[in-house]
Amino acid sequence: MQKIVECVPNFSEGKNISVIKKIAAAGKIKGVKILDIEWDKSHNRSLVTVVGSPSFVFDSVFSMIKIATKLINMEKHVGEHPRIGATDVVPFIPVSGISIKECVALSRKLGKKVAKELKIPVYLYESSATKKERVNLADVRKGQYEGLKKEIQTNPQRKPDFGLAKMHPTAGAIVIGARKFLVAYNVNLNTKNIEIAKKIAHKIREKNGGLKAVKALGFLVNGYAQISMNLVDYEQTNFDKVYEEIEKEAVIMKVKIKNSEIYGMIPLSSVVSAIKETFKAEGFKEDQILEKRLYE
Repeated sequence: MQKIVECVPNFSEGKNISVIKKIAAAGKIKGVKILDIEWDKSHNRSLVTVVGSPSFVFDSVFSMIKIATKLINMEKHVGEHPRIGATDVVPFIPVSGISIKECVALSRKLGKKVAKELKIPVYLYESSATKKERVNLADVRKGQYEGLKKEIQTNPQRKPDFGLAKMHPTAGAIVIGARKFLVAYNVNLNTKNIEIAKKIAHKIREKNGGLKAVKALGFLVNGYAQISMNLVDYEQTNFDKVYEEIEKEAVIMKVKIKNSEIYGMIPLSSVVSAIKETFKAEGFKEDQILEKRLYE
């Protein structure tokens, strides 16, 4: 079986379309497919989904990181989404014929190369983490760019896995790792009160005793309160279940859901599962859904 890996590097740029296109273009090399490019101005963040054989994906992602390092200045970056670097986080995800262990090895290889050649401090997370306190991405990004810039040189606990304990002057730091598929899902409320979004996010996330495998934060995006989530194991909690739970909390707080959105690509099985569960569709099969066309 051919080894196929997916990688979804996230970049701290969601406003300058020219920069986003240049970063994505650097990743369009022989042997990979760019499946998706998405960006958000309020979060000031973008992501590129690339798939292919491990070695080609490795080269593609490094090329994108290299360009992002040249074009993004973290000293000037402002956005709603937590971040510590120009290329903020780089997860490798096994698709077929490859194990999570092999993805961990790939992530560590990339980490060493980034630290050595680009002089960017690298932190490993999720399955690649070398310390239990670095498994959770939120813990690695604690204090964000501004906080880490101070602590990386003074706090031994914030020493990177690769590279010097010193931020790159413009590109900051980077988090690299290996994980399972996740669903990035946002729910927007018909209110401008960000405190409501924060309260609902606090209630539903696993960390506070809420839904399993759900990470959530409250933001103000395009003038409306938003609950931004990462569903790190959709087989435990899928996006339809999260929507239902938020709807219940919204009623209690006397607001309504304005709309919701899936950010980036998601596994087809997640959509099929949601349709089966929500609409009680018996005998429903994956081949009844047209998959999203590959980005050309």
